[in-house]
Amino acid sequence: MSISRHFVLAAGGTGGHMVPAHAVAEELIARGHRVALVTDERGAKIPNLFKNAQVHVLPAGRLTGNPRGWVKGIKAILEGRAMARRLYETFEPTAVVGFGGYPALPALLAALKDGIPTAVHEQNAVLGRVNRLLARKVSAIATAYPVVERLPDRFAEKVHLVGNPVREEVLALRDEEFPALTDESVFRVLVTGGSQGATVLSSVVPSGLALLPLSLRRRLQVTQQCREEDIEKVRATYAEMEIPADLSTYISDMPEKLSWAHLVIGRAGASTLAELTTAGRPAILVPLPSAMDDHQTANVREMVACGGARSIPQSQFTPVELAKQMQKMAMEPGAMQNAARRARSCGRPNAARDMADLLESIGYAPIMNDPLPVSSPMPTSLNLQGVPA
Repeated sequence: MSISRHFVLAAGGTGGHMVPAHAVAEELIARGHRVALVTDERGAKIPNLFKNAQVHVLPAGRLTGNPRGWVKGIKAILEGRAMARRLYETFEPTAVVGFGGYPALPALLAALKDGIPTAVHEQNAVLGRVNRLLARKVSAIATAYPVVERLPDRFAEKVHLVGNPVREEVLALRDEEFPALTDESVFRVLVTGGSQGATVLSSVVPSGLALLPLSLRRRLQVTQQCREEDIEKVRATYAEMEIPADLSTYISDMPEKLSWAHLVIGRAGASTLAELTTAGRPAILVPLPSAMDDHQTANVREMVACGGARSIPQSQFTPVELAKQMQKMAMEPGAMQNAARRARSCGRPNAARDMADLLESIGYAPIMNDPLPVSSPMPTSLNLQGVPA
């Protein structure tokens, strides 16, 4: 007799929250379970995610700003909680898991109100605000790093280190060899600053590469993500230096680009770190100084300690410093290959599997012989009338 459980995954509308949630959803679906996603309008618009799951857009207020903003935010959260409870009446989840971001808050509050087992997944090395708010009440806390700042020791019994789930296409790179690299071969550099690029990378990286010794510079091949307002200036700079460069505002085939990259230069977001350590790719990372609680600086520490990356604070990220760090990595025989092995050593490729195991362990009352056919549609908009907040 088959057992199918229903899981609700709630995630904020950025790739950093949505991609791990998507990876876990695919693992749960592969095990025969049904999955519904709760997110905001931004999350629902991210392409190529949650094609096999129901997607529900709920209000998600933010508890920031002045007192008037708090009132508005609380109202939206309560509306979202009421809508989530209406969804749970129909979908009957055995567990609800939040992947961070304010859009996860109403769904988790609804689950707690209804006595449904809950979990949160923290992608960063600093516990995020929503996860911090709910840490005391949830059934389990999954982390991506062994040490997570702002996570009180008193919750240790329900903390589980699982890692940060990545897409199957990235996971497949773990079985591939590091791209062949000799003193004469092309040296491929991938530059990415997140989904919107980063102006500091556009201004520093081309100038830094120009300072490299000619023997290395003439071997370079660059793929770089840029903001739209920066791309033509960057293109002109590379053309002047005669460095082949493929520039775009969005890299849609990131796993493919990562597969042949010898070095990655970028930010230190949780998903970036997870992909680098899963695939085993060396990196020079520049943590975003304005990131909430400076979590990108915390994220990069493990990979640096493993020897798979070098971290440069943005205040010190100059063309000279970049060129110096690249020379240390690229011109010493075997250094790149060694850094790749070290990066791979701190990867957690089983994160999606382990997260799915955790959710199955906390979810109760499995639904036997799924009474709702997989093809049965769920409402995409929920009626709030008569639903208690």
